[in-house]
Amino acid sequence: MERERKILHIDMDCFYAAIEMRERPELAGRPLAVGGRDRGVLTTCNYEARKFGCHSAMPTYLALRKCPQLVVVPVNSELYRETSQLIRRVFEEFTDLVEPLSLDEAYLDVSHLYSEGGSVAAEVRARIKETTRLTASAGIAPNKFLAKIASDWEKPDGQFEIYQDEVAAFMQELPVEKIWGVGKRTAEKLHRLDLKTCGDLQQRSLVELDQRFGKFGQQLHELCRGIDQRKVNPDRERKSVSNERTFSEDVKNVEQGELRLVDLLDDLEADYEKGHSERHIREGFVKLKFDDFSVTTAQRAMKVVQRDAFFELLLEAWHRGDGKAVRLIGSGVRFVAKEKEGGNDAQMELL
Repeated sequence: MERERKILHIDMDCFYAAIEMRERPELAGRPLAVGGRDRGVLTTCNYEARKFGCHSAMPTYLALRKCPQLVVVPVNSELYRETSQLIRRVFEEFTDLVEPLSLDEAYLDVSHLYSEGGSVAAEVRARIKETTRLTASAGIAPNKFLAKIASDWEKPDGQFEIYQDEVAAFMQELPVEKIWGVGKRTAEKLHRLDLKTCGDLQQRSLVELDQRFGKFGQQLHELCRGIDQRKVNPDRERKSVSNERTFSEDVKNVEQGELRLVDLLDDLEADYEKGHSERHIREGFVKLKFDDFSVTTAQRAMKVVQRDAFFELLLEAWHRGDGKAVRLIGSGVRFVAKEKEGGNDAQMELL
């Protein structure tokens, strides 16, 4: 049975402005924008400035007319890139499948994790705040299209999840302007056809949409139903495959942990054979999160996945907790970098 897709869209809250307020706390609570002061435009602005009608890409002179008390600071690209890299490292704590869209937003595919998508998103947001002192909003859904829409639902510093069995109802009243690729002109054309919601659009056939909108008609036909088959495409090779499970009740002893690890290893094998069997394994690892939320990872060099070795890693990690109960167990393998791989394809074995 194919595992349900869990896609996160993480969007930092007024990213550039938030960094400036972090660096200069005296600016907090004041209308603030980042951009060119004289004949420039705003790159972004905080929520206090948005209350006056200021927004990104607005000429600075017009923004100052709307909000005379607006503080405009110059762009600090290097600082923003450094902060974005810290956030990217947080994403990689959870998955290798990260697709950056810009410095301040990205898709994450966390389908391989047993934890609920909302729980993973909450942990990602908490880690970002802990690491950068900035807030992020998240959308959780079965696909990229819906996840991006959901991330706007509870801004700032919130999250919203669309479950698979809620998609049909959710799409009924969704404005057509929310469909990916529908700009101002397309929206006007849809409105002239009395198509204001995705529910309205669902009443039109694929043939009609194709005739009226050409190739985009096919996308309209699928997206208005919440269908989006696009994968999260990372910009680098995958370095590992792993899985983990957060338990509704803490695991009190290592014997119970071993039973949970058996299921994880079974799924690890299936995930590897399905999509990564051509990769060479260089090490295996076991991750534990204790009841106080501290985390430890034990790893060992290996060319194949050996159950005995994984159980030894579990025991090693468990002893580091000094008797603490465990709320999460994870298992995985890391791959040899592709440029270092040679010879015949390595095959994974469970011994």
